[in-house]
Amino acid sequence: MLRSMNQSRHKSFKLRVKSGKTGQILHFLLECPMSKPFDVCIRGNGVVGRTLALLLAQDRLHVALVAPTAVARSIDLPPLQDVRAYALNSASRQLLESLRAWPDTPFVTAVQQMQVWGDAGGRLDFIAADAVPIADPAGTAAALTWIVDVPALEQRLAQALQYQPQVETVTAPVQAVLQVVCEGQKSSSRSEFGAQWVVKAYPQVAIAARLQSDQRHHGVARQWFGAHGEVLALLPTGGFEGNSLALVWSVSAERAEGLLKLSPDGFCAALQTACGAEAGRLELASSLATWPLSLSRAERWVGPGWALAGDAAHTVHPLAGQGLNLGLADAAGLATVLREREYWRGLGDEKLLRRYERSRQADVVMMGAVTDGLQGIFSQSDERWQALRNWGMRGFERSGPLKRWAVRQAMGLSRGDSPTNGGKGRL
Repeated sequence: MLRSMNQSRHKSFKLRVKSGKTGQILHFLLECPMSKPFDVCIRGNGVVGRTLALLLAQDRLHVALVAPTAVARSIDLPPLQDVRAYALNSASRQLLESLRAWPDTPFVTAVQQMQVWGDAGGRLDFIAADAVPIADPAGTAAALTWIVDVPALEQRLAQALQYQPQVETVTAPVQAVLQVVCEGQKSSSRSEFGAQWVVKAYPQVAIAARLQSDQRHHGVARQWFGAHGEVLALLPTGGFEGNSLALVWSVSAERAEGLLKLSPDGFCAALQTACGAEAGRLELASSLATWPLSLSRAERWVGPGWALAGDAAHTVHPLAGQGLNLGLADAAGLATVLREREYWRGLGDEKLLRRYERSRQADVVMMGAVTDGLQGIFSQSDERWQALRNWGMRGFERSGPLKRWAVRQAMGLSRGDSPTNGGKGRL
């Protein structure tokens, strides 16, 4: 009876407030409460943007994630055919696992060995068990890296976002204390904040595809450094017992034009000439995708109320497979800086954001220098350069502690290790 009386009183109150101008305003406030303002607006719905949204939401920040309707896709639909595959290190894996966004097998393949050939007898062999002889606490065998299918990763991130009420998807940028640009290297928002984009274009094009081999890969990745700076990588996919491979082939623009005109059989014949029979007999299992290669970076990553992350802030040559690892480290670094800020400092404080910029630029600059240096060295056609680089590969193969340290750095393990202690402990 009391409940019915209260309902009757509430209805009569709503009827009274509807009459007159004041009543209409009160009715609007009762029926349409104002939404909570956004703390952060993330411009970019890719892997880095989604990861950052989940990290910030864990810290109870209200996040707007900009996802244009043109690319919106239900998480219930199967992944689209996509030839892209990312090589993710241990740090990236741990980050995504903490967000419950790590894909399942066969969409993730552990690389337990990597074989690298030079163009004149140089050879490197990297074995995960040599760098990390003990499996992790979960019992997972050591891996140099993990090859992850892009659609599966994006789908897992989308699923995680569904269970995060602190993140709202919007179709256009909205007002927020902090704007974070994660739109990739072709960002349309970067210039809005006055961030100048510096590009060193390589005279190369990357060709990507999916392949099928007549033999199982057993978690072995292979890479060839060829003449004129060509780099060919065959990355294992489909699980340890799989026979599918992701191809990334960096060639000159002129050679790419010729390769793209070939029939599937003709393309595979050219591919087999470049890599031999090490990976078995290869067949195309997808269409070809291409994109130009460059080393690029923004002169400024941050400013009052804005920050750049991922490929919107920097890109490197794909020969080391570190592009997404750098982007995910950006997301983790920015989230950490925001979480550890002084209680009185706002999210858009430029001094605060510069801590993020400083914390990430060293790794990015170093990786850019390494990949740019390797690309430059292998682009030299002079026989003396050829002899020198292959001599260097053979020397590095025999270097012992230096090699183990370099492998652990690439795996994202123990940043405090030193080559002088064999890469076995922190300084």
